[in-house]
Amino acid sequence: MTSEAVAILEGAGLSKSFGALTVLDNVDFTLRSDEAVGIVGPNGAGKTTLLTVLSGGLRSTGGVVRFRGADVTAVGAAERSRLGLVKTHQVPRPFSGMTAFENVYVAATAAGGLNGRGAHAACVEALELCNMLHVANRRAETLGLLDRKRLELARALATSPSVVLLDEIGGGLTDEETVQLVETIREMRRRGMAIVWIEHIVHVLLQVVERLVCMVSGRVIADGDPKAVMADPVVVEAYLGSGAT
Repeated sequence: MTSEAVAILEGAGLSKSFGALTVLDNVDFTLRSDEAVGIVGPNGAGKTTLLTVLSGGLRSTGGVVRFRGADVTAVGAAERSRLGLVKTHQVPRPFSGMTAFENVYVAATAAGGLNGRGAHAACVEALELCNMLHVANRRAETLGLLDRKRLELARALATSPSVVLLDEIGGGLTDEETVQLVETIREMRRRGMAIVWIEHIVHVLLQVVERLVCMVSGRVIADGDPKAVMADPVVVEAYLGSGAT
């Protein structure tokens, strides 16, 4: 992290309830413009809900979200995407009956606000970064899991984001496939994108992130150096002791 880096994404006092169920409980979260942050925690900890609130897919019950210093709490996901903040889905959701390129083009135009040559160039760059140019003309539903994961990532990248929120993008992949995905994410970092990444496979996160956040029951219980967080007795008891891997 450089001393010149500033907070690009902030959540202050974020709460989210579904009826009587509190999923986020007064969560504060900050991402600097040069950071890759990992989020871990047992199932039901509120990790995905936090990313969805930050990306605009859900409106928080309380608290404020700021992007580049501006209050975007009332701004929806589509507009946040055009501002440069985008989230991938835990389960890839490509448009069936369309090629990989067409899927990415829809993202570039509808979510990224691009058009014409700009949209085409963004699609080619995103597919190349995700090692998908060779399957660009294949229908999305014929792709294997790794390529569906890559396509989900390419659709996000085609919007020309400055911040990418990754929700368990490595889930279900083999060790070899995960290595390939990690290299793509490292290249995203080299190109200046800030990243927040939820992943249950901690050793994969530690190959990329400089900071680790642990959540339990809708609250942040640790935030800091990854090795220090994973050695924290509170984390060991609440997270590792829960049976998470």
